[in-house]
Amino acid sequence: MVKTYSEQTLVRDLVNDFPKTADVFKKVRIDFCCGGATPIAEAAAAGNVDLEILMGNLEEVIQKSSGVENDLKVWMDSSSPSIIDHVIAQYHNPLRDEFAALSPYVTKVARVHGENHPELLKMNELFYELKKEMLEHVDKEEATVFPLINQLDADTIEDREQALNYIKELEQEHDHAGSILKQLREVTGDFTPPIDACGTYRLVYRRLEMLEEQTFMHVHLENNILFPRYF
Repeated sequence: MVKTYSEQTLVRDLVNDFPKTADVFKKVRIDFCCGGATPIAEAAAAGNVDLEILMGNLEEVIQKSSGVENDLKVWMDSSSPSIIDHVIAQYHNPLRDEFAALSPYVTKVARVHGENHPELLKMNELFYELKKEMLEHVDKEEATVFPLINQLDADTIEDREQALNYIKELEQEHDHAGSILKQLREVTGDFTPPIDACGTYRLVYRRLEMLEEQTFMHVHLENNILFPRYF
């Protein structure tokens, strides 16, 4: 990845390009919203924040968000256990982290701007519905279904029909999550913030769109590569 930012990059510009850096700024109390038109170095100095450590933390977040596997063709020839490990590491764990990090932003934007933008109240409702559904879903996959798939793969399964029914349930849950994401896209106007939107408002929309993208990749790996092997 070509580095396109420096200590002189404006805080808001870095958050716009790499939305998850907002979490780093928030931890050190650097305002990326109202005070976002400030170079990173200047913002760090004003807040008595160690610039070297800050840049290192920002770089770590940027590398993680830029290093997600995008070439899915390789998984066509990979073993099921390898795909499962990849799904947990690249999708399940980051999903849990993102829901935890994004929730306060969603709540704040709905509370502060919901009166003038009532669509945010619906966005908030849909987000928390998606959060509940997806966290329960990934827990079930890891605790119950993935172990059964590994048994199917090793031909050590005791009840094949039960395992296949669990997989069908997961596919139905994927469909429901997709429906919620579709509603989120509709209610936010394709994740397009209004002209008067503040930095946090824009951040929420940007990260919701990223969440949609990652969920679709996650579901594609399972629905179209992993699950069909057993039907």
